[in-house]
Amino acid sequence: MSRLKKAWFSGLVVAGALAWSAATAAADPIRIGIANFGEHPQLSAAIAGFKKALAENGIVEGTDVVYSESHTNFDASLVPQMIAKLQAEQPKLIYTITTPVSQIAKKALAGSGIPVVFSAVTDPVAAKLVPSWETGDEGMTGATDLQDVAAVMEFTHKLLPNAKRFGVPYNPGEANDAALLEKIKEAAPAAGFEVVDVGVDNVNDIQQRIASFAGKADVIYTPASNLLQPAIAAVSAAARQAQIPIVNSDDGAVRNGVVPASFAVNYEQVGLAAGKIAAEILKGKDPKSIAPWRPAYEDHQPLISKKTLAAFGVELPAGLADCGCLID
Repeated sequence: MSRLKKAWFSGLVVAGALAWSAATAAADPIRIGIANFGEHPQLSAAIAGFKKALAENGIVEGTDVVYSESHTNFDASLVPQMIAKLQAEQPKLIYTITTPVSQIAKKALAGSGIPVVFSAVTDPVAAKLVPSWETGDEGMTGATDLQDVAAVMEFTHKLLPNAKRFGVPYNPGEANDAALLEKIKEAAPAAGFEVVDVGVDNVNDIQQRIASFAGKADVIYTPASNLLQPAIAAVSAAARQAQIPIVNSDDGAVRNGVVPASFAVNYEQVGLAAGKIAAEILKGKDPKSIAPWRPAYEDHQPLISKKTLAAFGVELPAGLADCGCLID
């Protein structure tokens, strides 16, 4: 082979190798970090919904995307370390779950160029994650789990027609809890409720604080609190002793026979909404131009355990006998 032909052939080989390498690189899956606060059915559902939405948008796990999942077992002091670990993997996007994780991620990832999509955040404006409900922030937006408080109270009236005092335990140190309490207080007068709130900032105080509702509340509503929901069995035990029925923000505790009823946001829907937002961002949309998503009435669902309701000394109202929301 002449020197000219050798050079030409060699050039073809190199060009072919480069083209193959580029095609392979293009086919490599992207990486998305998932920063969760802890293992909980609601939060797991938010992750499942997120992945499902991305798959529906053509971003399939294993082929187009690889997920790095991490959680801190609800220990806020470990969140910065978790975020740093995920950032070091150079993901195309980080999905943060709950307000504490999202707040820490916002500060830690500022200027990094890694977009953040949050979920399971009750009020992203109060938590200073976005400037308003109409717009995202620089590099961050997401899906909230903000409950339709008026709808919760409407359901509560159907379940407990004579209830007038709406008890709300909450963690004063958690932005989600404080923001939701304000919304409950705003909605209560129109719903015919008086709000009685009790701060709980330590799981060891649950028994005493819930017991303090005795004689002061006709029903206890437990919000999607990162302190109260993992300890819902202790909340329920204290409420049952005081014979105050609970309407919970998570239906898992109803299915497990822990609380009598729930009017809950569907967390898979929250995750689906977050995943759709993530898909838009991965396709080039600026997070700042995407307003935070919030659940509509149809993104909620009631559930009642007949057995647990009876254990709390409450008779099922006739109006709910055909609600399609009863178990056992």
